[in-house]
Formats: sequence, C-alpha cells, structure tokens
Amino acid sequence: MRSKSSIAWRIAVLAGAALLVGVVAAIGFVYLAPEQAMRLAMDGERSRAGLVRKQIDLPDGLHFVYLEGGQGEPLVLLHGFGADKDNFTRVARFLTPHYRVIVPDQLGFGESAHPSDADYAPIAQAERLQVLAQALGITKLHLGGSSMGGHIAMTYAALHPAQVESLWLLDPGGVWSAPESELQKSIRETGRNQLLVRNEDEFAQTFAFAMSDPPFIPRPMLDVLARERIRNHGLELRIFEQLRGDSVEQRVTGMTTPTLIVWGEKDRGINVATAEVLHKLMPNSQVIVMRGIGHLPMIERPRESAEDYLRFRARGAR
Repeated sequence: MRSKSSIAWRIAVLAGAALLVGVVAAIGFVYLAPEQAMRLAMDGERSRAGLVRKQIDLPDGLHFVYLEGGQGEPLVLLHGFGADKDNFTRVARFLTPHYRVIVPDQLGFGESAHPSDADYAPIAQAERLQVLAQALGITKLHLGGSSMGGHIAMTYAALHPAQVESLWLLDPGGVWSAPESELQKSIRETGRNQLLVRNEDEFAQTFAFAMSDPPFIPRPMLDVLARERIRNHGLELRIFEQLRGDSVEQRVTGMTTPTLIVWGEKDRGINVATAEVLHKLMPNSQVIVMRGIGHLPMIERPRESAEDYLRFRARGAR
C-alpha cells in the first residue's frame, strides 16, 4: 500500500506539471495571437472593474466611446495624451463600488472620433465633454484627469464651476511656469519628443519613460498597443502643439473647487515641483506626492491611488 506522503507527492508533481503546461500554453498564446491575448486581458480588467463599453453620437455628429460602471454620484475620468479610456480601468476597480464611473476616450484618441481638422485645445475639448455629460444626463459631476486629462479637467471646472463638485488631478499638464521636466529638456535640446511614437520600439521606450513602476506587459502585447499610436502619430503631433500653446494657470488662480493633486515623485514628463505651483494657485487643494512612482499613479499604484481619493472624498469633497 502506498503511503499518504507518496500519494501527496504524486499529486503535487501532477499539479506542478499541469501548471507548467498551462503557463507554456499561455505564453504560446501571447506570442502566436497577441491581439486576442490583449483583448482578453482588457476584457478581464474591465470585467473586474465592473465597467462596460458604451458609445454615443452627440448632436454635432461626433462619436464617443466610453466605459461606465457603478452607481452613485458621477465621477468622470479623463485620460492623458496618447492614452485611452483603459488607463483608468485598473483604478476603477476600487471606485465603482462607490460611484458611477465614466471614462471616455477623448476626441482624437482611442475609439472616439479622430477628426483631422478639429480644435483639440483644452477649451474645445472641455466644451465637448460638457456636451457629452449633458447627453448622459449629468448636471453635476466629480472630475478627474491624468496629464492632458488633468489640463482639460481644470479647464472644464473653470468654464463650468457650478457643475464640478471636485477635482482629482494626477500629474496634470498645462502649468508652464513650473521647473523644466526631463521631457521638456529633451524637446528643447534635441527636438525629440518621447511621448510621440513612430514605431514599436519607440512605443516601448515611451512606456518605460512614462512609468517608474509599470505593470508587466509582454512585448507582443505591447506591440499591439503601439499600433494605434503609430497610426495616430500625425494627429498627435498637432494635438501636442495645441496643448503646449495653452496655459491653465490664470484659469485656475483662486479656484475654490475642492481639489486633490497627486504627483509621482519620479515623473519624467512633468516636474513634480509643479504640484506646489498648482497648490498655491488653488486655495482649496491638497497635495499627495507618491514615492517611487512616475507619471501614471493610477496605473502604477491603482489601489493606493484609489484609497487616497476615497479618503479625499470622505473628508468632504462631495
């Protein structure tokens, strides 16, 4: 009769072998079918976050695609330059139990419309988002934004202060009086913009540049993500120049909207010292600097970012 330890050992060996086969199969799937692997990964993230893909055509004919999930007060989250709605999927997992979370692809990015002749400056983008909010039946909202999205969120709040209950700014753009960043220095000295992508290798470099602690994504799946950026290069070049030509500082000076300013300590795109510049301009703001984090806190530290935001809201940003 076999001993119990012998049987247990055989079960462990079989389980290990099955796990190894599963890992090998998964790796093979990623390399042989990266598009399908990327889609499954995104669908899984959205499902865990309780988000559903939706779309709408505005009265002016512009097409918006967005993610929505949860119940409660509306929380609209705006992605940054070169990104899309899924930049907020990881953090949304911790937010949908509390709020109605809406994350649009901003015009010119992701699955929303890409009109080549449109005005993409923050004021124009903010006004489009106000029309989108109206179409979704939203009259008052809490607004969050990353990088370019933060630039647009602040502009929205300046244009429609009665509608915006609070702001959540994650390494926002539009503050040009702050100390120079590594990105700005590179553009000034070499003309190379590390946020613009012309091929897969440049996208991989941008991915590493943007985050100090990025999630692991296999290179074949990273190359899938690169394709949209490569196709959109010409339009993104124009959008970037429009963003550089717009300062938000005068717009937000003295703004009393309750605001949480979050910055990654190791942000290479926008200098972390910008947080204090904004804090001085916005008297009802508070600052959190996240140690060891780059330009995208909600991706690098989704749970911590969400917990900081929930505490901010619990303290009265309603």
